[in-house]
Amino acid sequence: MPAADAEVAVLIVGGGPVGLTARALLERWGVPALLVEKHDGLSPFPRARLVNVRSMEIYRGLGLADRIFAGAFPPEYGRVRFRDTLLDQDFATAAMVGVNAPIPESPTIGVVTSQDRLEPILLAAARAPVRFGAELVELTEEDEGVTAVVLDRRRGGRTRVRARYVIAADGANSTVRRLLGIGTTGPGAMGRFTSIVFDADLDPWCAGRPAGVYFTAHGIFTPLYPEGGWARSLPTPEDPAHADWSALVSRALGSRAEVEVEVVRVQHWVMSAFVAECLRHGRTLLTGDAAHAVPVIGGLGMNAGIADVHNLCWKLAGVLQGWAGPGLVETYEPERHPVALRTLRQAVANTRLMLDVQERYEARRRSGEPEPTDMELPWSERYFAQLGLLLGVCYRSGAVLTGDGAAPEPPDPGTDYVPTTEPGHRMPHLWLGPGRSTLDAFGEWFTLLTPEPAREPPPDPGRPGPGSARPEQPAVPPWPLRTEPLPGRSTGPYDPGPRETLLVRPDGHVAARWHDGVPHVSAVRDALAALTAHPPEPSR
Repeated sequence: MPAADAEVAVLIVGGGPVGLTARALLERWGVPALLVEKHDGLSPFPRARLVNVRSMEIYRGLGLADRIFAGAFPPEYGRVRFRDTLLDQDFATAAMVGVNAPIPESPTIGVVTSQDRLEPILLAAARAPVRFGAELVELTEEDEGVTAVVLDRRRGGRTRVRARYVIAADGANSTVRRLLGIGTTGPGAMGRFTSIVFDADLDPWCAGRPAGVYFTAHGIFTPLYPEGGWARSLPTPEDPAHADWSALVSRALGSRAEVEVEVVRVQHWVMSAFVAECLRHGRTLLTGDAAHAVPVIGGLGMNAGIADVHNLCWKLAGVLQGWAGPGLVETYEPERHPVALRTLRQAVANTRLMLDVQERYEARRRSGEPEPTDMELPWSERYFAQLGLLLGVCYRSGAVLTGDGAAPEPPDPGTDYVPTTEPGHRMPHLWLGPGRSTLDAFGEWFTLLTPEPAREPPPDPGRPGPGSARPEQPAVPPWPLRTEPLPGRSTGPYDPGPRETLLVRPDGHVAARWHDGVPHVSAVRDALAALTAHPPEPSR
């Protein structure tokens, strides 16, 4: 095997939001990474339009939330509106719960923003090298790592990169997935679409009734930036090379007003719906659209990919830094694959709900009934019924200690989010102090949430005590661990038990729970060893 031209702990393939988020997370953990992206730079197209509440929790932990908020629409744009044409009145509207206003279940809210606004923030969030115009062309799995061949698309040279692990974040048409021969399940390509980015003064019809998405009988319209810009998405015409894009937008706006339209750019894309048959192949992990491509309605795709790498990167850090065994990385697939399947089902359901609204409106028009001015929506106020999927995800794997030795299938979170500290679930948000949430206590460490007041776990007579370690950092090497007192009473949607102690993973999911107060250091150590697949200590 020829020597590699470069070696790195983790090679990230793909420079979209998912790959860039992985790069930022790995840098927080001190893990060297290299990101390669076949395109010459960040995408100039708006693409994804919603950073949901769970993703904003993750970016809050990375210290990026304020910068993302600064370039996003204000909360009143967290709404969908249904119209015949964009210049007509609404016949239905609904709030995007968790975007249009704060919710008690989270310390932050989601935002309506464009992918081309998000990506520069993510790129600036880490210093790990990024190679644009570098296309992965070969991938070879080895016992101790992966060797990749990367083509410089501008100069034509090839570089061999050896990595301990590879994160594939290279989109629905993933080269990594193809090279590894990983199949997919699901409907596949659901149609070809075109997004027309244009400038027009639509304030007389939209400024007083803002929304992040306008569903019309003539396509979907979305405002792009707070300072201006629009996009219209529609099925790709039969002869796109000769299409009059300005005329297509003008006709869709309606004929009751003269609106000057200036087309800025046009992008053709395929709506795909599938989940990869597996998310791990040796030391290569699929994330984002490479792992699961879902319809765009509801904004679940990019956000699911952000959750993928949030689940994965701390596990890679544990193995690479020696406080976890390789089995920890193997828990990525059993935890995220069921979520990918549920996300696909939810996105398909969202699409059907959206179409149902338009079909019922058209049916009433055809029947001769007066056009409705306020039509009831076929879903609850929980916009497209997805808050449970965002905050209610439950993991079942070796990285979760259920306490009974069993590992049942994770429950379907359903449409509503019900806060719980059952192991596997995201730790509920509670305010620990002014502006500080339980979610802010998690980071590049495990967290032991103890009954108030905080106190150090009592020593186990059979093992050396924690010595002079401070209560917030109990001595349980080699694992990074901090303690945090839970408030005695909660004013939020969840009230912890008076003697409940929780061990929370770096990704904010509960790993273990004790009901009878703070456990011995030995119990905490044993729990950490079990859930990180750490080799047992040598006998003394």
